[in-house]
Amino acid sequence: MTLIKEENINKETLLAIAKKMCIAARTAPKARGVDNIIITIAEQKEIEEISEKMIEIGEKHDVPSFLRDAKNILDSPSMVLIGTKISSVGLKKCGMCGFKNCDEKNKFPEIPCVFNTGDLGIAIGSAVSVAMDNRVDNRIMYTAGQAVIELGLLGEDVKIVYVIPLSATSKNPFFDRK
Repeated sequence: MTLIKEENINKETLLAIAKKMCIAARTAPKARGVDNIIITIAEQKEIEEISEKMIEIGEKHDVPSFLRDAKNILDSPSMVLIGTKISSVGLKKCGMCGFKNCDEKNKFPEIPCVFNTGDLGIAIGSAVSVAMDNRVDNRIMYTAGQAVIELGLLGEDVKIVYVIPLSATSKNPFFDRK
């Protein structure tokens, strides 16, 4: 009989759950069927790179939460990165972005369409529900997302990114932080 110790399967199990989270994010509903969502998984090398960039941002802008989160993500063997491109969905009547319609909004390509951010939120919610269903500790972080944007890891056309680090330890490292 072979015993499999939990600590020997932790990393591979978290990666498998991260993959399921990516599928859940991809299949989440999108406005008018327009899919601007980009999803990927970061592991140790990329996590260290993102952490270094977060430290740089935190020091440059004197934002302690970036420094705290930079250390925090190093406790995660894998992270799900979910971002969106900024692109209107082509509605003739909407105005929820503050412009009359999508044609007017498109004159300002850096301004997000509300459906871009709405779709991103739904995708993130779908992803973290998979983590929850599998009892995996996680946290949605904009700080790590800012580093991903600056590093261009999801492409230059991805303008909004959130990162979901994962952990399976006796204490959730992403809460009750200093």
